Amino acid sequence: MARRVAIVGAGWAGLAAAVAAVERGCDVALYEATRTPGGRARTLALDMPDGRTVRVDNGQHILIGAYVETLRLMERVGVRPADVLLRLPLVLRDAQGRGLALPDWPSPFDAAAGILFARGWTWRDKSSLLRAAAGWQRAGFACPPASTVAELARDLTPRVREDLVDPLCVAALNTPAARASGQVFLRVLRDSLFGRGHAPWRGSNLLLPRQDLGRVLPEAATAWLESHGAQVRIGERVHAVQRDAAGWRVDGAAFDDVVLAVPSTEAARLVAASGADAAAWVHAAQALAFEAIATVYATGGPRLPLPMLALRTRGDAPAQFVFDRSQLGGPAGLLAFVVSASSADKATIESQVVAQARALGWQVQPLQTVVEKRATFACTPALQRPAHAIAPGLWACGDYVDGPYPATLEGAIRSALQVVDSLPRS
Repeated sequence: MARRVAIVGAGWAGLAAAVAAVERGCDVALYEATRTPGGRARTLALDMPDGRTVRVDNGQHILIGAYVETLRLMERVGVRPADVLLRLPLVLRDAQGRGLALPDWPSPFDAAAGILFARGWTWRDKSSLLRAAAGWQRAGFACPPASTVAELARDLTPRVREDLVDPLCVAALNTPAARASGQVFLRVLRDSLFGRGHAPWRGSNLLLPRQDLGRVLPEAATAWLESHGAQVRIGERVHAVQRDAAGWRVDGAAFDDVVLAVPSTEAARLVAASGADAAAWVHAAQALAFEAIATVYATGGPRLPLPMLALRTRGDAPAQFVFDRSQLGGPAGLLAFVVSASSADKATIESQVVAQARALGWQVQPLQTVVEKRATFACTPALQRPAHAIAPGLWACGDYVDGPYPATLEGAIRSALQVVDSLPRS
């Protein structure tokens, strides 16, 4: 008899777990409380000034070529990554063209050339980064668990910290360098700059969605699951997970295993009321701190020289990146400003971003500001994250669960695959 598996949550982790479990031959039921699968990487409707409604995302996302499991999952459910993602060599340049841009060369020659030819950098800037990168590589991209990114970068020049380390850290970890885990940051650098990536792309390649995120994975994954016999229960919130003599019950329905692919706060609620002996797991999940990400969609902007530009940030100019949606399948003039590790309220963020754009000569009109208050966990040094295994037959997956990566789509999917691989064989 096929193993009965309930997966609670249809974000990218839950979808990955469901697909992998079906491929294992399990009898899968996937529950999702909302009407739109995708979790924090999902589609929303945006009304344009001319009356059109366009599909955008609840937040602008970046993928990279090192997201090998994410790209494999897309292929398994029938999505060709090249059709929905725009590939660019890693580029972190601002509106004036200053900063780093890697050529489309094999690793590690692309990184070395990108540093040597970085615009607006002095030889002192470049040599400081080359020395630091060589030291990180000699150390196997490892550092003491208590180290912060700021401590790793202490010998870099201010220009390199401002142009490269700070934006890369906040983009990858969504945590400011002064508080971010140096250990996790180095792991991301290792896999992105020196990893092989998913062929034909290099690990360092930027992959920018040129269709809304719903079309990038969730819609295709949901259709794949339904066509392969899984029960997909969209719009059905799970109220209780309970232990019983034969296994587990999800709102009364019997299962051999339950995989919680929901945010840590919801997972902790369900586990605490489940009857499982898992107080330590609940405590670890509840102890996580969170960082917000805000995305300001605005119209009236120019066509940018690149699909994505880095921005100069300061206290009253909070956006680190701006995306030209006209180069990513959207209408002309639509820009997406991203404020990672955001702490201000929506109105303040919006007014500051408008002023930040005006300082660049862009007269933009905000259309919608999306603030995900619990977008990611704060990726701080020596953080104790909850484990995958909660109790016999009860599991957790998601970007917050213990693993080598920060809160990314790739981390969420790898977590899901690890859980399914740990399920007992029927």
